[in-house]
Amino acid sequence: MQNILLDGRTFVDKATTHTLLKDKLDLPEHYGRNLDALWDCLTTDFTEKIITVQHPQAIEENLGRYGKSLLQLFDEVKEYNDALTIVYAYEMKEKEAES
Repeated sequence: MQNILLDGRTFVDKATTHTLLKDKLDLPEHYGRNLDALWDCLTTDFTEKIITVQHPQAIEENLGRYGKSLLQLFDEVKEYNDALTIVYAYEMKEKEAES
């Protein structure tokens, strides 16, 4: 099983996001660098993977509606592809950590 870590803070714009996704998820050369192409790649690859998305809130903060669509895509893909597990790791705020 492949373990992949994505740091949402590094998703600063669309181009960087798709470069990171291509590299980290080992997407094919012909990857179209858009959400439709990402969907196609993730729903046709049945290699078992655990993708941990750290700081997912940063994806939406940095990319706005596009980031929200990307996170929604991850949620939908994991329902479609049983070989794919996606875990969101949110940073705890200081007060939460003290509790």
